[in-house]
Amino acid sequence: MVRADIDHYLIAPDPGRAGLTRRLSGVDETGTEAYLGVIEERPLTIFLNGQEIVTAMTIGDYPEYLALGFLHNQGMLAPGEAVVGVDFDEELETVVVRTDGQTTYEGKLKKKTRTSGCAVGTVFGDMMEGLEGLTLPEAEVRTSWLYALAGRINRTPSLYLEAGAIHGSVLCERDRPLVYMEDVGRHNAVDKIAGWMVAEGVSGGDKILYTTGRLTSEMVIKCAHMGIPVLASRSGFTAWGVDIARQVGLTLIGRMRGRRFQCLSGNERLTRDADPKGAAQEDRKHRRKGGEA
Repeated sequence: MVRADIDHYLIAPDPGRAGLTRRLSGVDETGTEAYLGVIEERPLTIFLNGQEIVTAMTIGDYPEYLALGFLHNQGMLAPGEAVVGVDFDEELETVVVRTDGQTTYEGKLKKKTRTSGCAVGTVFGDMMEGLEGLTLPEAEVRTSWLYALAGRINRTPSLYLEAGAIHGSVLCERDRPLVYMEDVGRHNAVDKIAGWMVAEGVSGGDKILYTTGRLTSEMVIKCAHMGIPVLASRSGFTAWGVDIARQVGLTLIGRMRGRRFQCLSGNERLTRDADPKGAAQEDRKHRRKGGEA
């Protein structure tokens, strides 16, 4: 790991943070006793003003960002609506997001869709709501940025490399990774990034979102709601995810490992300024990262 790779980040994973993993004993294939660091997961209940919205299973870091990003990506925070408080109670395992006006979440709560994913996400209301007429900025993407990002992200110490059983998402600007979030569900990791963007007033028009998870309809929709025009993943696609990406003008890049990738939407915005043969091959320890699970 090169120190400069960590210095690029505004927020990077902290694998040694207390409470994220627990050391458990077991036996290996030979019957020999072994100790393994295992990811902790815990419930977090999100409230909007006085209404309970959802309970998510999460690793427990950045709960305020997770709550804020989830509500934003669900369309439960109206444009121009000011958030006046985000309060986390560790003992009660709750986050309460408070706004300055009347909320309109009641109708959304009546319709709930369970989405694909290892930790099972939940979408309230019409999944396509807010995408009608939406066209994302026509942002250029350079292949040299993609190769540089993949290398830097793979070299970053993470919970995945420490314990596995987790997904990561990274907000990037050109070839610089900015905010790297992890969680048991890829949707949670993305919502944490969305929450950070809302809290810091950061726009997505010039950003790239990198994820280790599948490029499903849910992931594409979240990216569109965040205003990010480029979504890249180590993993593969679903057909509906590709359809939505093409509808909103999102550049969609998957199966991005080492020198290889596939672009199924937005190829006209790709600038191929790097010879794939010059890109570094992945180390063996990274090849299982971001599998199809």
